[in-house]
Amino acid sequence: MSMPCIRPSGALPFQAYSDLLESIALQEAGLAHILNAEGEKIQTALGITDGGMRFPPMARCISDLVAINQSVSDTLKNIIKLEMVLEFKLDEVSKLPRYGYPADPPRKSEQDSE
Repeated sequence: MSMPCIRPSGALPFQAYSDLLESIALQEAGLAHILNAEGEKIQTALGITDGGMRFPPMARCISDLVAINQSVSDTLKNIIKLEMVLEFKLDEVSKLPRYGYPADPPRKSEQDSE
């Protein structure tokens, strides 16, 4: 996997807003790759491939599976924490004034969708 190329931007407010949103999106993409790697770790430990083929499992005993499970669990806990931080970041970015951007379209309320 290659690293994304983040170009320095000018000091224009609308570009700063776009850069903040892009940084959130790139972090989300990185977390998605980590989640995928954790799934592959479990599949390898159990001897399962994406195509459903079986091969000798990497885990030789129950304690190997428990260790892998703990590793995946720890990683998922950290991803959840990062997701919360990204949500807070997105909430703060959404409060910024968007100079040069059109106004947001009105959102449908729950009453309108019924």
